[in-house]
Amino acid sequence: MRLASIRLAVGGVALALGLTACSGAVGGAPVQVLVPRGASTAQVADSLAHDGVIRNAKYFRIYVALRGGDRGLRAGTYLLRKDEGFGRILATLRGGKGVVAVVPVIEGYTISQITPLLVARLHVSAASVDSAVRDTALLRELDLPTATLEGYLYPDTYIFPRGTPAREAVLTMVRRFEEVWQPAWTERLDTLKMSRNDVMTLASIVEKEDKLPEERPVIAAVYMNRLRDGVLLQADPTVQYALGYHTPRVTFKDLQIESPYNTYKHPGLPPGPIASPSRPSILAALYPAQVPFEFFVAFPDGHHEFRKTFAEHNVAVAASRRAWDSVATVRRADSARAGSAGAPGGTRR
Repeated sequence: MRLASIRLAVGGVALALGLTACSGAVGGAPVQVLVPRGASTAQVADSLAHDGVIRNAKYFRIYVALRGGDRGLRAGTYLLRKDEGFGRILATLRGGKGVVAVVPVIEGYTISQITPLLVARLHVSAASVDSAVRDTALLRELDLPTATLEGYLYPDTYIFPRGTPAREAVLTMVRRFEEVWQPAWTERLDTLKMSRNDVMTLASIVEKEDKLPEERPVIAAVYMNRLRDGVLLQADPTVQYALGYHTPRVTFKDLQIESPYNTYKHPGLPPGPIASPSRPSILAALYPAQVPFEFFVAFPDGHHEFRKTFAEHNVAVAASRRAWDSVATVRRADSARAGSAGAPGGTRR
């Protein structure tokens, strides 16, 4: 009887603590909490406390133990509010209530890359995503001349409730783009004599070309200078977009593809963006550097060399090829050494 009384007293104290927590006012924005597969109650409690959802991990562990232990705690990502209360939190973790899908849309992603993400994370069909990105109402709202919302699904990390349909997810990404776009940028369009779609198209090319952030405004300037002078843009990323797949090096055969996105054949900007540009790339397109360059070439370390004339560009291209050839030679030598070292009966020095 004495042991039973002690258990009852301990239980009463813990329950009282839990009830006190449950009665607290729920405040603040939802906090994203990840519960790994196979996590123990202690690990979950520590995570909740670290994220500020609960104030005391020890009390939460006691509460969970009295409510049947960690049986039924479901792994996943949850949105929980601070001081929500032990009872609500446990019910959420056991019932899967509020489980969310995290969809990271990376800068420079295309619709073809975003689609499988939505399919995998939201359990929607690829057909429903395709239908959503071709929504005619949204295309008219954004005044787009293209068949899809390519470029307007803003790169960000999105948190969607379980069961979110593809159209709602796509609409959220478009609305995020509209939040990022500033009124001052719209005023800037008149100065540039460009439409918003033109700027987004240029920004997407900059996004795909860029390796070093500080080069973005210079890359944008090169293309703006070429547009001004009526020179073909000859942007490799637009050819890759036309091909429908990425290739490390664009070949002469690739350049023959017939597409309005092939800027080696068609003057001016392509019909629309070729990817989702980030804010820095949009800013680069809106405010390009004041430089005279019309050419650039990439080097193995990621930087570009910029030149004003074609003759100067040819010299830079030759230096670039030597640099790339040196990298290829080193890689072949490393591969040969690795193969020799691992070959049966081989010797190592």
